[in-house]
Amino acid sequence: MKFKKYRLLKRIASICFWLTGIGVILAACLLVLIFLMGPPKMNPEENTTLYSANNEVIGVEKGVENRHWVEIDHLSEKVITATVELEDQHFYDHHGFDLKRIAGAIWKNLSTQSLKEGASTITQQLARNLYLSHEKTWNRKLKEAFYTMRLEMHYTKDEILEGYLNTIYYGHGAYGAEAASQYFFAKPQADLTWAEAAMLAGIPKGPTYYSPLNNEENANARKDMILKLLWQKDRMTDAEYTLAKQEALNYAETAVTAHAEIAPFFQDIVLQEAAQLLELTEEEIRSGGYKIYTTLDKELQAETESALEEIIPAESELEAAVLSIQPDTGAVLALSGGRDYTASMFNRVRSAKRMPGSSFKPFLYYAALENGYTPLTKLMSKPTKFTLADGEIYQPSNFNHYYANEPITLAQAIALSDNVYAVRTNLYLGPETLVNTASMFGFEETLPAVASLALGTAAVSLEELASAYGMLANGGKELTSYTIEKIADKNDKAVFTRKPEKHEQILDAQTTFILTQLLQGIFDPKLNGYMPVTGSTISDELTRAYAGKSGTTPADNWMIGYSPSIVTGVWTGYDDNRNIEKLDETRYAKELWAKVMEYAHEGKSQDFFETPKGVVGVPIDMETGLKATPNCGENRMMYFIQGTEPQGYCEEQAIPKQIAEETDTGLFQKWFQLFLNEEE
Repeated sequence: MKFKKYRLLKRIASICFWLTGIGVILAACLLVLIFLMGPPKMNPEENTTLYSANNEVIGVEKGVENRHWVEIDHLSEKVITATVELEDQHFYDHHGFDLKRIAGAIWKNLSTQSLKEGASTITQQLARNLYLSHEKTWNRKLKEAFYTMRLEMHYTKDEILEGYLNTIYYGHGAYGAEAASQYFFAKPQADLTWAEAAMLAGIPKGPTYYSPLNNEENANARKDMILKLLWQKDRMTDAEYTLAKQEALNYAETAVTAHAEIAPFFQDIVLQEAAQLLELTEEEIRSGGYKIYTTLDKELQAETESALEEIIPAESELEAAVLSIQPDTGAVLALSGGRDYTASMFNRVRSAKRMPGSSFKPFLYYAALENGYTPLTKLMSKPTKFTLADGEIYQPSNFNHYYANEPITLAQAIALSDNVYAVRTNLYLGPETLVNTASMFGFEETLPAVASLALGTAAVSLEELASAYGMLANGGKELTSYTIEKIADKNDKAVFTRKPEKHEQILDAQTTFILTQLLQGIFDPKLNGYMPVTGSTISDELTRAYAGKSGTTPADNWMIGYSPSIVTGVWTGYDDNRNIEKLDETRYAKELWAKVMEYAHEGKSQDFFETPKGVVGVPIDMETGLKATPNCGENRMMYFIQGTEPQGYCEEQAIPKQIAEETDTGLFQKWFQLFLNEEE
């Protein structure tokens, strides 16, 4: 009997030995695995900050949460002390697990058959906060233990504490002590008093119950308990404890009010651009702790938003979009994609496609100047029916059916926005020419090669249109708009820096300059004809020379114009494409444009477009179209490619001879053939 018991004990001892050995081997393997896996990433989300061109903060992107990472050396001793004493008094003594607390918690959980009792150390809480959900299951606790060991093996205690105090949740979307301090007290956590630090330390156990904004009575009771604990542990002096108990806490107004962002439509585009540049998602950009230095002119943006509020009545449902670009670089200086971002985040600068009307004509007239036209090229302005190649009859009409009923010059056609002149020119050049020219100006979508394209019947975006005008402003060089100059990561290391680019010359510099001078005519009353020039309603508001063109359709109003230093585009209309019927509403686009452009140039000297070699300026008599002399009537300076300017003088009154000398035979024959297909 004794022998059998001995054998049984020996067998049990052998099994225990082997189990112990296996356990040791498994533990060793686990430790090796944890070592080989390396440190888990302690890379929580952080706020991304956006700066204006003058390095002023214009917005803070928080992703789904509000975070600010602070290194351990800059964390408040008060916050550290209150947190460690409350959450894990033996933090610096254990290796991730407080065995005494765990044993007590296990006994309670087994006796109640639940997992309600916790004994998590700071390291365990950090593991849960960073890598796991907060569900109370055995599976999650095993994973938590695994990550806890990894953290303890690869990080120092200070690094773990730093991670914890930057990731713990304090409620109201605030993660980390710095974010919480800013949220509740509007101050850095380094400046917190003992009472404020104790209040914050007590919140993470249950933000719903212990946030002073949710339940001030519970929060104050827990704060007082923490202060007493700190005093009993000799972490505070008697005097500090007395003052802390008596301190009345004041909470920041920002804790209950929303922060009004600057240029929200612009910021949306910045995030999209940053995501493309760094090949990340927008959410990764928002919460990656980046510093994004943008092109925004904060003052011009404020003036743009102010103009929208001032000019368009609050009760109007009319929408508007404004974009200002630096033509030499493509830098976006101001952008408003709508009147109220909170009502609609739809960005009408980039995403809305609308018919530009006559604001599309400059691209037609660039092609015309490239194909033999001069500012004095005359075509008939009268009601006309055009027979198209497919036999269809097309009859464009002028605004309010006003016509000169006589030949007008290209300069007049632009200033008065004559539609018959435009369609006649488009058919002379061939509609495919305008499509190809538009492509040169950066319009990426293939436009329809039809007669009506001359009148802007194909939908485009304000961004496309303003960028195209920017090419005229910069002398014909390629132009791509952008919003970001530099991006730095959370360690202030530059991850993107925009380098100065040499922009390719796309357009002919001479033709571009001549067209720019012609586009100044929409503000010049000297070019008044059968009706006032199209910019006459705002010309008195302008203090310098600008080039530009307006555009009108039944549902849209546009004004795009520029100086050498800035191009601004404005669109107004209804989102549902209903017609604009109120006369006042048809004027808003021009008024907005004038206000923005005048502010942009306020206090600056007049800048001029540089005249290219091979272009000559000639004073032209407005009545005869010949060179002006002091004895002639009203005259205007016009520009020509050298050799195409008039040779005679107004006193000679030799208009028929002059036209005969200047009209190219081939051009005349083509016009004659075109007229055969017209019916009055």
